[in-house]
Amino acid sequence: MVSVLIVGAGFGGIGVAVELRRAGFTDVTVVEKADELGGVWRDNTYPGAGCDIPSPYYSYSYAPNSRWPTRYSEQPEIKEYLARVADRFGIRPRYGVEVTSAEFTDGRWLARTAAGGRLGADVLVFALGQLSRPAMPDIPGRDSFAGRSFHSARWDHDCDLTGRRVAVVGTGASAVQFVPKVRERAATLTVFQRSAPWVLPKPDVAYGDRWRRSRVAQRVERGFFWSLGEVAAFGLRGNRAVTRTVEWLAGRHLRRQVADPWLRDLLVPDYRIGCKRVLFSNDYLPALQQPNVSLRTEAITEITPAGLRTADGTEHAADVIVYGTGFRATEFLAPVDVRGAGGRSLAQAWTGGARAYLGMTVPDFPNMFLMYGPNTNLGSGSIVYMLERQARYVRQAVERVAAEGSCLDVRPEVADRFDAEVQRRLARSTWSLCRSWYREADGRVSTNWPGLVSEYHRRTRTLDPTDFRWRR
Repeated sequence: MVSVLIVGAGFGGIGVAVELRRAGFTDVTVVEKADELGGVWRDNTYPGAGCDIPSPYYSYSYAPNSRWPTRYSEQPEIKEYLARVADRFGIRPRYGVEVTSAEFTDGRWLARTAAGGRLGADVLVFALGQLSRPAMPDIPGRDSFAGRSFHSARWDHDCDLTGRRVAVVGTGASAVQFVPKVRERAATLTVFQRSAPWVLPKPDVAYGDRWRRSRVAQRVERGFFWSLGEVAAFGLRGNRAVTRTVEWLAGRHLRRQVADPWLRDLLVPDYRIGCKRVLFSNDYLPALQQPNVSLRTEAITEITPAGLRTADGTEHAADVIVYGTGFRATEFLAPVDVRGAGGRSLAQAWTGGARAYLGMTVPDFPNMFLMYGPNTNLGSGSIVYMLERQARYVRQAVERVAAEGSCLDVRPEVADRFDAEVQRRLARSTWSLCRSWYREADGRVSTNWPGLVSEYHRRTRTLDPTDFRWRR
């Protein structure tokens, strides 16, 4: 029987473990460095943390959930859902196991842990995600601040914000969720904005008993938002009719929620919609108009012991700084040291940017697969949908390995051809028009999928053995 080691117990790791268990594979080990499962839904516990994809779509197709309280569920409900799925299918991760390195040797993978342990397996699956390592801004004096400071993904719940002067650096997807909540407790809240985000209204609803009892209603809603995501994806690929429509919706939302023309001008993005992550919120823009909130657009030049200094020379006093500055999304698998056939390191293979065939396999790294790997993130649609397709593909690969008794290694020419196609298409997409976390420093988009999720479904539906070379 083939043995499989899965590193990470978020939606990707649990998803591939379930797929393998359902196919009859029993020698499947899931390890997780934390003390519980959940991935980003374990780490991000800031006030108001939730998903901006409707819950019926942000779930496994084989595990619909009638318990969703609202259309856009928050962190506790999502983490609880994932735990129930793992329990239903008998997935029991080993917690407190941090993999620090992995090496392909003698036809198998050998992983080493931070505690000095060794784990061997025929197949290695990394499910570390793209949003697992917080990014801190490189601002002079950041370590000199005398107050409390933390990243939104490492929220300090022991820090009481009641009556405090709070500064928020960043206006991304996390900030638009926690700013309205922090505003309710803070004496003053200063939001530092580098670039204004596109904000769309969130069509949230509370689900009632009638919806909960109707599987048909749940499937119809899932299908509707799948279709809506596909239409929006055309805009990201360059369809101006779609982007103009969505920009108009966002502009109307801004005009309806912000009456002050001076503030409204500060909140108008200076880039095409979709170039950076589009946000959904009904309470962020109103929060910025409250008496105890101020929005600053001057660049932060320095952090002092007493606060933050901006380019106009003003020092903004603060007791607490919260960094809503995103993640190091392009540093896939870091800091794990991975070495494939012949001792070649993954860092060497990814010189110039991370790349993988279908986002999952890398030449000279036999029987190694990535969940949520390079060029599989979405600007529109549910990443759980993508992960489910990847899990199905990995399951087919494991079945091939079991049948042939050898190792699958993607052909270099196949991987190179795929990468060239993806980058050519991305160069024509909205994501190539501005600087964002989707892109490497040299401009390469290494995170996002260039097409529709239906295309990814089609291309990963059946593993083509001719894409691989066999290592006996």
